[in-house]
Amino acid sequence: MTASPGRPRLLRELNDRAALELLASSGALTRSQVSEMTGLSKVTANHVLARLEERGLVVKVGAQEGGPGPNAALYGLNPASGQVIAIEVYPDTTAAVLADITGRVLAETTAPTDATVEPAEAVHAIVAHLVRAARTDMAQVQACVIALPAVIEPATSRIRFCYEMPAWDGDAIEEIRRNVPLPVTIDNDVNLAAMAERALGVAKDARDFVLVWIGRGPGSAFMVGDQLLRGTAGAAGELGAMPVPGSDLGSGGFDRGRYEVAAAFQALVGAPAVQELAERHQTAAETAAKSVAAAVRSAAVDFLDELAWRIALGVASICTVLDPELVVLGSHVGFAGGDEIAGRVQRAVAGMCLARPRVTASTIPDRPVVRGALLIAVAQARERVFFGEP
Repeated sequence: MTASPGRPRLLRELNDRAALELLASSGALTRSQVSEMTGLSKVTANHVLARLEERGLVVKVGAQEGGPGPNAALYGLNPASGQVIAIEVYPDTTAAVLADITGRVLAETTAPTDATVEPAEAVHAIVAHLVRAARTDMAQVQACVIALPAVIEPATSRIRFCYEMPAWDGDAIEEIRRNVPLPVTIDNDVNLAAMAERALGVAKDARDFVLVWIGRGPGSAFMVGDQLLRGTAGAAGELGAMPVPGSDLGSGGFDRGRYEVAAAFQALVGAPAVQELAERHQTAAETAAKSVAAAVRSAAVDFLDELAWRIALGVASICTVLDPELVVLGSHVGFAGGDEIAGRVQRAVAGMCLARPRVTASTIPDRPVVRGALLIAVAQARERVFFGEP
């Protein structure tokens, strides 16, 4: 049989991808380790690393000491091969980071969100600020991911509804792409937080899990393996309007103003509702999360029981349909409630439905949404730089 002329090239591409993906997931490795962990022969591994080094994708980052014979060179991804930006936009604050293709943060910023500035202008200003702060060039940035509290159509990236930020509704992403010379994508904030939870948090080993976000407005994200359930219109997990006992769904059509204030589940566990409950139980602090933390410290059992019961109403509704292995309580409120809230929710859910999920608080206290956006941006940049994907 005669080999196809394209076969050697295909094998080289597959070998290069295997080595790059290994270095991306495992960090710096020696040639022998690359050979062993990819299954490539030592000769092939040597050729692969030499080829990647010549392309500027891999560099020597040190030497492995302590073994017999000369110290072996360590190879890692070249940080200079590309950079990424992750941006988190909320009605009150906007946070952003610029990192290299290994995920190492080079610059970051947090500033109040100016609702009078158009989204495209705001994003351009943030990107320009980060590029200056990192002393780099915009041409080096290979991906920019923007996180929003929004319903985003998966097929078109059209924003159907952005919570408390109507300027982003519609085709804002198209205007951003025209004004910002970068590959830009947008995603829902809770979806991105779930990505971080899967990669870095308590959901790393779960077959499937639901992230329940108790913040300014309640939301959720459901992951089966590494697949995120988005829904046809991008509205999967939007819990604010979910009808639950004890809440008023209202009648007739979608009312943006009402949804932002007191729609269904939102009226029970949104930040204003948590604050009102804390005031009633005399545990109120400056924010909903601080009120929950204060209640945990002071063992305010009545407050904790009622808040957990409210959260459990939503969790039980989700679990009745999806029956997940794990439920993670995210956001600052979920993290502040910790085991005190999570344990109560787990017990309450068991009394409301047949599902028996394990319920735990998120272990990612610092910017889980930005972390998720950064993970996606790095993955996109690697595909473009390493493998020539558009």
